[in-house]
Amino acid sequence: MHQLAVTAEKEAKKFYHGFVSCTESNLHEIIAPFPKWTLREADRVWCAAFVYYCCQKSGMSFPIRPKECASCNLAGCIAWEEWAEKDKNLCYFKESSAVSPRIGDIVLFDRVFDNTEHDHIGIVLEVSAEYIVTAEGNFNNISAVVARKRDEHIRGYIRIPEKYQYR
Repeated sequence: MHQLAVTAEKEAKKFYHGFVSCTESNLHEIIAPFPKWTLREADRVWCAAFVYYCCQKSGMSFPIRPKECASCNLAGCIAWEEWAEKDKNLCYFKESSAVSPRIGDIVLFDRVFDNTEHDHIGIVLEVSAEYIVTAEGNFNNISAVVARKRDEHIRGYIRIPEKYQYR
């Protein structure tokens, strides 16, 4: 199994959370790579930071803002797509393409929580014809393993090769 998927599943099950049920946020580790971000600013918008954290934890190394990211750093979902579309060593493809998602791919969503594009992101743990199972940060402000239908909410997938090195 892809190391990113193994790491992401383990981390999602640790119950990271923002400010929920009158409890303090425990997102310190997740947002640490993004020094200008406070726990309050990250609350309810930390899904992409969770994916970055899992990538780093699984042994990958790339900056929080690759040079290919025009709009923001990798704490924003749109930055992941910008990076994947411009870095020729990454594979980016749409749900409707001939390429099938694999365990360890990063999945980008549209209109899952808000009526906006690029509103969520996760890491693929399982794939079937109708569903994917993902590890996600900020699923209702907690980390979780989630089954999602393969439908119009899936914007696309990013595949980072196991031996990827950022240049």
